Amino acid sequence: MVVQERAAPQRRGELLLEVDNLGKHFPVTSGAILRRQTGAVKAVDGVSFSVRKGETLGLVGESGCGKTTTGRMIMRLEDPTFGKITFEGHDITRMSQGQLRPLRRDIQMIFQDPYSSLNPRQTVGSIIGAAFRLQGEKPKQGVKAAVQELLELVGLSPEHYNRYPHEFSGGQRQRIGIARTLALKPKLIVADEPVSALDVSVQAQVVNLLEDLQDELDLTYVVIAHDLSVVRHISDRVAVMYLGKIVEIADRNDLYERPMHPYTNALLSAVPVPDPSQRGNRERIRLQGDVPSPLDPPPACRFHTRCWKAQEICKQVEPPLIELSPGHQAACHFPENTTVSATDAVAQSAVAPAGGDLPAAPVHKD
Repeated sequence: MVVQERAAPQRRGELLLEVDNLGKHFPVTSGAILRRQTGAVKAVDGVSFSVRKGETLGLVGESGCGKTTTGRMIMRLEDPTFGKITFEGHDITRMSQGQLRPLRRDIQMIFQDPYSSLNPRQTVGSIIGAAFRLQGEKPKQGVKAAVQELLELVGLSPEHYNRYPHEFSGGQRQRIGIARTLALKPKLIVADEPVSALDVSVQAQVVNLLEDLQDELDLTYVVIAHDLSVVRHISDRVAVMYLGKIVEIADRNDLYERPMHPYTNALLSAVPVPDPSQRGNRERIRLQGDVPSPLDPPPACRFHTRCWKAQEICKQVEPPLIELSPGHQAACHFPENTTVSATDAVAQSAVAPAGGDLPAAPVHKD
């Protein structure tokens, strides 16, 4: 898979999306009649991050960590249990569906499965043109011409307008889904594992297409993925999730070169190395045990049941997600690749003068 090398992360535009302490708990009930709640699946349990205009934030983690649920809450396809979502300075957390309808043109989603996300009974023209119809939009050149322009934009032929989804390959179907997403010229696109269901031979084509569209249309992405090699190429910043919480967030290069959370180290150690001569230079970290159930997550640090660095404090005190070096946050009592512990960082922030900046935390590479 050959992917275009993305430029180093740089400071982007003003704040577009802000997520503050966002959570989603799915109730677990028992009884055929009374349906009493006996517990809750804590799919997402207090995540916070922000995205600037023109930026790509990668959201990574193993299956079941809450990535997709977070994306669906940003889209308001799921109602948050608690927390706050701010888009362009407006709180959209509790907006009704009627209030959200005009907002749908600005926030769109690329779904994971290109086979089930397209209606098999509709033509490509109807699928992409539905966005104009639902929003009452009337393109100057007409709906058909607008749809054909979108097809060309994503690398398909305008002649595909009257064809049905089953006539296309997986990569072509995902391009149709991308064209539908772009119809109303959105500002933010949530891409839920946009290439995981595709053949490896076409994954790079779709990733490169997304990058080209971002540069051409000034798009902002939140890319949900579990393939760290893809995330490294497409993202400016990366947030790592584990069991409903963000455990580390940093600029792409900083996170890959100097991961601080043990879980991030374990994930990166599993990324295949193409060069056989370099494989012996990296230690493979094998986590013990299974991921705990989100119905009853471990207390304090949720990773302590599988962490080789865990001590008694990890079982009693939840580590805060704090900045351990400029632009690099981690939630760990004993972070790696840094000389500053979470306790020291909290103490420094507590004694920092009001309005003053803390000195940069010293860091070193192993």
